[in-house]
Amino acid sequence: MKPRVVLITGAGSGIGRTTAMRFASNGDRVVVNDIDEQKANDVVKEIKTFGLEAMAAPADITRLDEVENMTKEVVERWGRIDVLVNNAGVGDIRLFLETEPEDWHREIQVNIYGVLNVCKAVLPHMVRQNSGVVVNIASDAARVGETYMAVYSMAKAGVVGFSKALAKEMARYGIRVNVVCPGATRTPLVKALLEQKGKEILKNYPIRRFAEPEDIANGIFFLASPEADYITGQTLSINGGYTMI
Repeated sequence: MKPRVVLITGAGSGIGRTTAMRFASNGDRVVVNDIDEQKANDVVKEIKTFGLEAMAAPADITRLDEVENMTKEVVERWGRIDVLVNNAGVGDIRLFLETEPEDWHREIQVNIYGVLNVCKAVLPHMVRQNSGVVVNIASDAARVGETYMAVYSMAKAGVVGFSKALAKEMARYGIRVNVVCPGATRTPLVKALLEQKGKEILKNYPIRRFAEPEDIANGIFFLASPEADYITGQTLSINGGYTMI
């Protein structure tokens, strides 16, 4: 299989970084997006130490103009975008009544508008190619709701609904759209929560361990692979049995 061009948002750390390494190890050309330019550069540097191809694409995904410029740079360099992984996300771990409108705004801007902006910029190129794969990262919070994460749960539920509708619109162009919903994963986003309540939370996981970023990256890689060519509009929970829907 020819090397694919894979754009991953929020790839400077956590699941995004691990996913970037997973695609790179397959010989794909990886575009590492992150709002933190240094983190993006560090991941690219690590990928290149193995003789693999990658480029840093720092941008704020809440700004459509920055996303459009990023997309233009990628297409100018490599001619196409084959896989888009909308991974970037933020979450405020507090009870809803302890949060303020500015907190809601940040979560909605990144988790919803970030996905909308990147899809708006990238999908026209996939339509012209008549091919492409989009994997949007949501959360099991979208499916069952999570205490301390009410706005995050709402935003990620929006990602799931959007992805299903988008899958129907894009199928005619040979573009597949799916969702991955991680359970509790050992990433910087939930580190504090796991440190505080890890033993209590783990009781809800039949497999009796939390996910590692590699567990999620493997699911993303599968959905972007030819083996998943007949899968679109679906939501894959990778959660050790936390939810069974």
